[in-house]
Amino acid sequence: MGKITAVEVNKLRKMSGAGIMDCKKALVESNGDFDSAIEVLRKKGQKVAAKRADRESSEGAVIAKVSPDFTKGVIISLNCETDFVAKNESFLDLANNIAEAALECENLDELLNCKIDSITISEKLLEQTGVIGEKLVVGNFEKLSSNYVGKYIHAGNKIATLSGLSLNIDGIEEVSKNIAMQAAAMNPIALDENGVDKQTIDKEIEIAKDQLRQEGKPEGMLDNIAKGKLKRFFKDNTLINQDFIKDNKQSVSAYIKSFNEELKVVGFKRVSLL
Repeated sequence: MGKITAVEVNKLRKMSGAGIMDCKKALVESNGDFDSAIEVLRKKGQKVAAKRADRESSEGAVIAKVSPDFTKGVIISLNCETDFVAKNESFLDLANNIAEAALECENLDELLNCKIDSITISEKLLEQTGVIGEKLVVGNFEKLSSNYVGKYIHAGNKIATLSGLSLNIDGIEEVSKNIAMQAAAMNPIALDENGVDKQTIDKEIEIAKDQLRQEGKPEGMLDNIAKGKLKRFFKDNTLINQDFIKDNKQSVSAYIKSFNEELKVVGFKRVSLL
């Protein structure tokens, strides 16, 4: 094999995203064969991944995507080790490509076996781990389907939400975005009180009773007062009962009804790296 040219190195760099010196070494090792050179780079990624397996991947980017017909949406997080990498344009491009692929998948395992650039996403993550030098993982996968799905991504790609609405009607895009923004800002634990699990309810009732005892309230009054406090908990922590962030004089439910009496919020998803 003759001398590796700058043109060949640049071609491999565009194909793989790896650094110039890594590309040159891979081409030398593979005698100029591009497929073999890419395999060399992937193996390097596996070695780096093995060394960094115990590292925390708490930084990254959260991406929401919605299908062209607005009937389904997904949120994924691509996690890395440092905020510096999370803000890199190529990292964000990869996160967006993974999110786009996720629209056609039902779960994380299926997503990791989908292909990007002729290799699976699992392989792509290993490859890019070698390129970037940090542990990369798809940390979250959430999916939502309804008659209309809206999305919202908070500045900095640290929070993303989906909102599912019962009707696809004129003006619904703004409403769905407002509901998605509500979920991003107020972090509800459920859509309504029916979505709150019994363990959480029991815990809140017990906390309320303990507080009332400390205030000296009679034991016989505790149940009724605790129920009132539980209603307040539902108002603060369930999406449709919360005060609407754009007009706190009305609830989210009232806002929805003011737009259309038949319209309902049927679901939401929220992923945060904060």
